Amino acid sequence: MSDVKAVEQFVNKYADLKTEISKKIIGQEKVVNEILLSIFAGGHALLIGVPGLAKTLMVNTISQALGLDFKRIQFTPDLMPSDILGSEILDESRNFKFIKGPVFSNIILADEINRTPPKTQAALLEAMQEKSVTVAGTNYQLAKPYFVLATQNPIEQEGTYPLPEAQLDRFMFSIFLQYPTFQEEIDVVKSTTADKNVTINPLFTAEEIVNFQQLIRKIPVADNVIEYAVKLVAKTRPNGEYAPNIVKEFVDWGAGPRASQNLILAAKANAATKGKFSPDIEDVQAVAEGILRHRMIKNYKAEAEGLTEEKIIAELL
Repeated sequence: MSDVKAVEQFVNKYADLKTEISKKIIGQEKVVNEILLSIFAGGHALLIGVPGLAKTLMVNTISQALGLDFKRIQFTPDLMPSDILGSEILDESRNFKFIKGPVFSNIILADEINRTPPKTQAALLEAMQEKSVTVAGTNYQLAKPYFVLATQNPIEQEGTYPLPEAQLDRFMFSIFLQYPTFQEEIDVVKSTTADKNVTINPLFTAEEIVNFQQLIRKIPVADNVIEYAVKLVAKTRPNGEYAPNIVKEFVDWGAGPRASQNLILAAKANAATKGKFSPDIEDVQAVAEGILRHRMIKNYKAEAEGLTEEKIIAELL
């Protein structure tokens, strides 16, 4: 199949995928879209939202519609690296046998990742970066595609271990889950309090998703779009030559080169979902908020004035 035909097929399957997901997930279109862009661009996502906004249901529904294996890990302060990676045990014949942990799956929901100590966080983050796990000196490759969706509760601070900036940087998107609208909440209550079972049909295979990920990487990008993305990231650095006054005044640290790479990859995926054969500046702008939000560190002055990362990013576009 030619790449042009493959993009056209991707557009149709992506539209069907969103329809399938909407059987269970009411509203939250932007959130679902950013999670799917992250999967097809080969990245990972950090989902930030208060309890009860159906984060687990959303990821479970997306994994069913994609036809992928799904595992949920509930992070707790006493969770050990071996609890997520797996461990070696002695079998009946007194030989060591490796029992795989929940990290061996296509889609991992790392629930409340900030509630576990750094040692366990690092074990998962190595799997995210390297797509492999090393236990007792043996390297095990993870199945493809591999996607981690970590959740954080923004209102809970006591007894948590915030992710360091270097580890936050490994997530392609930081996605904020807002409360549903009044009408959406009515629809949610109607659908979840009735005796109605909804079946989600798998629309993809793991191999198809890997092929679409490769297709998205092959999409060409014009030099002016790459320059726009790199300049946008450079604007977030307060000591850089492109930094506007708002950044110099309210930002301590800006985004690194990984942000530029992710902007282009996500822009390619965004263009492909719309049937475009090359991303333009609008595609970069469409994904900029989710990609830059967690890579900028505001100073105390921004906090005092109630200036959000979203407002700063909007000024840079």
